[in-house]
Amino acid sequence: MPSPTTISVDKLSRLYGTPGCATLVDVRTDEDFAATPRLVPGSVRRSHSSAPEWAVNLATRQAVVICRQGRKLSEGVAAWLRHEGIAAEALEGGFDAWTAAGLPTVPEERIPARDGQGRSVWVTRARPKIDRIACPWLIRRFVDPLAVFLFVAPQEVEEVADRFNAVPFDVENVFWSHRGELCTFDVMVEEFGLATEPLMRLTKIVRGADTARLDLEPEAAGLLAASLGLSRMFSDDLEQLEAGLTLYDAFYRWARDATGETHNWPSAKAGGTR
Repeated sequence: MPSPTTISVDKLSRLYGTPGCATLVDVRTDEDFAATPRLVPGSVRRSHSSAPEWAVNLATRQAVVICRQGRKLSEGVAAWLRHEGIAAEALEGGFDAWTAAGLPTVPEERIPARDGQGRSVWVTRARPKIDRIACPWLIRRFVDPLAVFLFVAPQEVEEVADRFNAVPFDVENVFWSHRGELCTFDVMVEEFGLATEPLMRLTKIVRGADTARLDLEPEAAGLLAASLGLSRMFSDDLEQLEAGLTLYDAFYRWARDATGETHNWPSAKAGGTR
């Protein structure tokens, strides 16, 4: 019988990467984390020993706490969070159960150093269209929910990155950029260890729309049209990003859950009505 204080790996695997997912908190000991320096996608590291201090300021209504085996550390931290009014559960079996299920994990070495408020900071060219919306979506949903994105004049990206300790992306001659026929979104999915079937399907759609190869996937033309429409609707890049997150949420859920579904308007011959 499931415990009222835990969430199963199977249930969390249906929630992670979606906007309705709870805040994921990794409380493995430093020793355990050093042995496997990877994270459940979207999770943040916190010390179990200082939970009474940081729990007070955790800005969330729901949380899932992850330790190595889903026992005392995650149960104890989840209890502290509930004490602070946060609906918190421990992941059954912990990080070990997640990896045993073959689910993806993000290598800690690929996550940029966080600022004083615990956020990774990224910078790219202003007036985004496709890659520069797709990549922030991937980061927000699977790497760092608190990530900050700076959109600046193209010629200033490198200097802004240097002065503000930000990570440049989708510009030439940086790590997070196009590689051969791959776009930056492709590179991020691979480097962050997120090559699941739904995301790999989505990479082809993004690549097709971003590199004018609409033959790669039928949905690429639709993504291009929607992206160009959003760029005309919003003059503010951050407002466009927020709208774009919903667009990619929809494409991801389709890629994960609905690729086999079709829509047929009922015809009068079949007894349907208009």
